Amino acid sequence: MSDLRDLLADVAARVAGYRESVADAPVFPDDTAGVREKLGDLPEKPVPPADVVRRLADAVEPALVASTGPRYFGFVTGGALDAATAADLLATGWDQPAFNKVTSPAAAIVEDVAGEWLKDVLGLPSHASFGFVTGGQGANTVGLAAARHHVLAQAGWDVERRGLHGAPPLRVIANEERHATIDRSLRLLGLGTDAVTPVRADDQGAIDIAALEKALDGPAIVCLQAGNVNTGAFDDFAAATEIAHRHGSWVHVDGAFGLWAAVAPALRRLTAGLETADSWAVDGHKWLNVPYDSGYVFCAHPESHVAAMSLTAAYLTGQGDGGVRAPSDFVPESSRRARGFATWAALSELGRTGIAELVERCCALARRFAGQLTDAGITVVNDVVLNQVLVDFGEDTERVVEAVQRSGECWMGATTWRGKRLMRISVSNWSTTEADVDRSVAAIQAAWASVASSG
Repeated sequence: MSDLRDLLADVAARVAGYRESVADAPVFPDDTAGVREKLGDLPEKPVPPADVVRRLADAVEPALVASTGPRYFGFVTGGALDAATAADLLATGWDQPAFNKVTSPAAAIVEDVAGEWLKDVLGLPSHASFGFVTGGQGANTVGLAAARHHVLAQAGWDVERRGLHGAPPLRVIANEERHATIDRSLRLLGLGTDAVTPVRADDQGAIDIAALEKALDGPAIVCLQAGNVNTGAFDDFAAATEIAHRHGSWVHVDGAFGLWAAVAPALRRLTAGLETADSWAVDGHKWLNVPYDSGYVFCAHPESHVAAMSLTAAYLTGQGDGGVRAPSDFVPESSRRARGFATWAALSELGRTGIAELVERCCALARRFAGQLTDAGITVVNDVVLNQVLVDFGEDTERVVEAVQRSGECWMGATTWRGKRLMRISVSNWSTTEADVDRSVAAIQAAWASVASSG
């Protein structure tokens, strides 16, 4: 064990050193060509653990993306908080399968506590069930699986037993600008993308309420968005849910990052009526800033949630035994990482006011981006209501984005919205400061000038 203690101490020191230096490191690696060579061939004989870890770290550190640092603005990526990082290291060392209280009472209880805290801060119904999944994709899939069960059960069809062959038709009504994970979830669930009736969006990407009402003529699954993936716009949850429920439909909210607006007093108006939906999906590794991978699904109909996800087997014990919730009843995986430890740690480190401050600060920094770019004569095309900024450099957009990425000063990606190729800036890291925004704006201006001068 002394060797293990020394090994883990070395790893902790290396992780700390990396995290201390990441703010000043190039945000994207210059050269990754030597990684494969440094990793070498499969050894013929056992290798001491310390040598293995040292070789791995030496090989891959030059190729790491500084996505946990303060100037990474791609893909709505958070950077892991200190307490959450340490808790995740504990989770790895403890190596607990978070199936139920028999495999790990500690993991089950911590997840139970963290899940209740999440419902509280997000303003979701206290009776809602929850599951800890890998991210937005997993959360959307579970939420839509519960929706599939519920809507078909109301029609007298047991989809878990009978499958979809011969089942009543099931329509999905969704914003035409929905996230791609909704479509993949529908494919995975056997509903297919042809089941979707797309509803037009307004000029910022929020669902058109009149068009939604026109599209609904009976029970369906209605997919809404908290935070358009490009603009950050929110659907009108109160109006949309009232219409959907009047038609006997289920409402699922894809809130991968936007759901966190419910925590912040200055932004809560964007989520008015959110609690009236039937299921909700949100990421933890985005705005809660926990390590990858972490996401959460919530369901206002726990019986439908469990019916869609749970399993039984002769050898299994401990499901719901002794009043301790079985985490595996609410997610697709049986062998699953104990994600509750890092989530509990993040919520504890920030507290209710800290989460709100983090979200509001990121949104203020996004407005700072937009304001400075606009002042520099650069076009921002969206209303910056959250943490998303869309920037138009005309026919030079792709080249400007590539030049910024090459600079290593910061990193943001490109997207296509309304037929235009645009720079997409997402601010969601707890460590980002005004100085980081100013430095990044300078890098963008320099890239724009360089591209313009080169023709």
